[in-house]
Amino acid sequence: MYILDKQNATHPDLNLLYNEAIDLLATLISIPSFSGAEERTADEIELHLAKHQIKTIRKQNNVWCYNKFFDQQKPTILLNSHHDTVKPNEQYTRDPFAAVVYDDKLYGLGSNDAGGALVSLISTFVYFYASEDLPFNLCLAATAEEETSGGNGIKCILDELKPISFAIVGEPTNMQMAIAEKGSMVIDCAAKGRSGHAAREEGDNAIYKAMRDIAWFSSYQFPVEDGAPQSVKMSVTQIDAGMQHNIVPGCCHFTVDIRFDHNYTSREILNTIINHTISSFNVRPNILQPSHIDLLHPVVVAGLSLGRKTYLSPTSSDQGWLDMPSVKMGPGESARSHTADEFIYIEEIEEGITIYIRLLESIFKQDA
Repeated sequence: MYILDKQNATHPDLNLLYNEAIDLLATLISIPSFSGAEERTADEIELHLAKHQIKTIRKQNNVWCYNKFFDQQKPTILLNSHHDTVKPNEQYTRDPFAAVVYDDKLYGLGSNDAGGALVSLISTFVYFYASEDLPFNLCLAATAEEETSGGNGIKCILDELKPISFAIVGEPTNMQMAIAEKGSMVIDCAAKGRSGHAAREEGDNAIYKAMRDIAWFSSYQFPVEDGAPQSVKMSVTQIDAGMQHNIVPGCCHFTVDIRFDHNYTSREILNTIINHTISSFNVRPNILQPSHIDLLHPVVVAGLSLGRKTYLSPTSSDQGWLDMPSVKMGPGESARSHTADEFIYIEEIEEGITIYIRLLESIFKQDA
């Protein structure tokens, strides 16, 4: 772990910040905060920041604030993570809202995705909040509805934030830097047939029609250059058809999750689907666009100088709403997200705070 000078009188004590981060995360875990219903966790985040005399701004369940000595002439770095969660799955063996520390792990829904990153970024912001000589401004935004790409999440406050130069988006990445992530699009499909009696040669089975399209979604590969990774991944994730066993279904509904990079636009993907399938479909709103950042950007250079690695992320986040350069980076492991008995190691949060601070200090030195 990186060691910081804990005697620097211009910053809060790091041990205190570590402990506060764990306590805040435990409190957030204990409060249900499913996407669209995060009022109480937003309240708790405001209360926590108020204890440090930090004034906050709130819209819906999004909370944001700026460093004490904000200077309009300086560029601004956005520190963003979300405080909403998915619903716990049926395989939980622990109470998802009981924040329990066992074997150096903090268990609970949202502990890993993205509570660890959120409280680490909050502590990092508090660490720098009262510094008078920062070459950058800092904006901390704890946002809602990330898990559902909802319209009342970060999307609804982007026009109200002061101009942002670049962003650090907190998600579980083992504190490595995701320098690009795929966009995300969801389509709801309907294969149409004709109902009839299953015992006679009647009707036109919509399930069989859907099966042909589903086979195409599962096997089609968008053309890419030799040796390049696949640009588009399409996965059928839901299906629904039929009323009862003796009726040929006249309609079969299924849902397709689509992830894509910059090689194909959403329009190009949809045109390809139209040309190869017979089902009708509707595109869900709030398409997340793919994101990327230049390898020579100061935040990437700073991360590399700290031994951080870069990679391309297969998952999507609120990066897809941002129209400025950004990296996705945070404590925890992506594979633990949305799993039963979710947890994060205590050490991961402490390391996350330390590396975030070192990262910003390294960026500040580049600007000096």
